[in-house]
Amino acid sequence: MRDPRVSEYARLIVERSIDAQPGWQVLVLSSPAARPLVEEVVRLLGRRGAYPLVRLSFAMEQIPFRNLWAQEAPLELLGAAPPADGEAWRQADAWINIGAPENTRDGSDLAPEREALLDEAGSEFLARRLNLEIPWVTCRFPTPALAQDAGMTTAEFEDVLYASVLLDWDAERERMSRFKERFDSADEVRVVGHETDIRLSVAGREGAIDDGHLNLPGGEFFYSPVEDATEGVITYSEFPAVEEPHVVDNARLVFSGGRVVDASASAGEEALFSALDRDEGARVLGELGIGCNPGIQRHMRNTLFDEKIDGTVHLAIGAGIPSVGGQNRSAVHWDMVKDLRRDGRIECDGQVVQRDGTWTI
Repeated sequence: MRDPRVSEYARLIVERSIDAQPGWQVLVLSSPAARPLVEEVVRLLGRRGAYPLVRLSFAMEQIPFRNLWAQEAPLELLGAAPPADGEAWRQADAWINIGAPENTRDGSDLAPEREALLDEAGSEFLARRLNLEIPWVTCRFPTPALAQDAGMTTAEFEDVLYASVLLDWDAERERMSRFKERFDSADEVRVVGHETDIRLSVAGREGAIDDGHLNLPGGEFFYSPVEDATEGVITYSEFPAVEEPHVVDNARLVFSGGRVVDASASAGEEALFSALDRDEGARVLGELGIGCNPGIQRHMRNTLFDEKIDGTVHLAIGAGIPSVGGQNRSAVHWDMVKDLRRDGRIECDGQVVQRDGTWTI
């Protein structure tokens, strides 16, 4: 029998996250492993009079089999989207990405030069999403590969996933709003933790809350910091920095004048430097996010979940978020998660607002 939570999940995606409207063309990216959820999403889109444009592959990629093709295709083809897919990206009225990989490391063998060109090809559509020109949502379906990465059985991972997405999102928004208000009134945010002391400016920038519209799970509020004002060091010593299919251990970034001026890692350093050198904007801080989801308590090697852990922050190098004032442009947007639940704190203009993962306001 089909898990009834799948139907509830699909309704959340179609009716809340994108609120599909009649006549919309909705891009749906996924894999055969997510068939139950994809089918429910397609049914609901049909009931709303929208067109599903379904793209299935076995990895998490914008275009089916793109990574396999990119291993063999001439370099001069990689930097631009195929005309038909580019037109689909321009005409799409909404975008749903249901990650359900067979193997989360698929694509990690693609040469950095080729990966950079693919990012360039997709940068226009990334900018369209970050500009919130269309409604979009990224989510996951519980596959054995994702469960293995999380160190769980598939059944355990299913329970954690549904506990983190099937929440009263209106109530969660109200809870997060109180914390966001304090950050909105601040000029400077300071994050202190293990081998970390970093200051960033949010002066004149109002944050936004993800209450199940952009990501599932939602459960964060976020900012695009002032581009030239980040100073200090952050070390991601608790969790690896994961950007599928890459995993970087003990990433350490030093900022000066708003840019990464020094970086290192104990493993995965090539992927880290490939991202930092991708383009002029890749070394700028594009996002500060504050995790608030009560349904996620442990690291799962999956940034979509890990960045929402209550008591964590995540900082993204690369593209800023225009909807919250971000001006930096880049083909990169890599969220890295810092755990503050043990000997960490967040300050707003010198006031401690969170200590060891617990709010003090």
